[in-house]
Amino acid sequence: MTRLALTRRHFLTGATLASTASLAGCFDPLGDRDSSVRNVLETANSLTYRAQRLLLGSDDLAREYAESEIRQPQRPNGSTNPRDADYRDLASRNFADYRLKISGLVETPLELSLDELRAMPSRTQITRHDCVEGWSCIAKWTGVPLAALLRQARVGPTARFVLFECFDTMENGFTGPVKYYESIDLRDALHPQTILAYGLNGETLPVANGAPLRVRVERQLGYKMAKYIRSIVVIDDLSGHGGGNGGYWEDRGYEWFAGI
Repeated sequence: MTRLALTRRHFLTGATLASTASLAGCFDPLGDRDSSVRNVLETANSLTYRAQRLLLGSDDLAREYAESEIRQPQRPNGSTNPRDADYRDLASRNFADYRLKISGLVETPLELSLDELRAMPSRTQITRHDCVEGWSCIAKWTGVPLAALLRQARVGPTARFVLFECFDTMENGFTGPVKYYESIDLRDALHPQTILAYGLNGETLPVANGAPLRVRVERQLGYKMAKYIRSIVVIDDLSGHGGGNGGYWEDRGYEWFAGI
């Protein structure tokens, strides 16, 4: 007997397919805030964190697809070519000097090169990227599970969140240029499908899609999947970072937990 489960992904997918509105693209702060898709998504996002967690289930996996279902390239969105001097310097040398730093509430801070990350056990998954603006893409992602890095760093007992600090500066900050950042809770950070991706569709992750690393949080909307990751900080409180709401877009009114 087939079990019928109502999830936010089912709800959002149905709402998106029901609309034929033209959408400007992910992370467009000037997009039509009266569009039917945006209104439905905002209604869904008004669910409480606790309610969303109940809908998601504890360790449920996001759906994974066959390679034959990859029918288009992964659509770049948001920042696609950071102009920050430190990033451009690293990119000019193919990120040979890149080091991912993991610090904060950990017993063993880490500093890892791309080669070291690629040498670790990896995970490859074909999943669907759902943008808050209503479009989606199916792509194959390869990377190191974030849980493996957090275990190696030995997360402290008071830790609650993982903060991603990024290279790209957002020029449309309300108070001037600001660095992009994002965060998730430890529950999502330790989920088996949460990876730091360095590969896309069998190739090295392109700059347009977030090289050298982007996080994949497969059970949340696309704006949670930070690109151009510079460092990771394990914390117990979101209030002391950025505008205090857990992410660049959350500081501008988006929901912090965007489970689907």
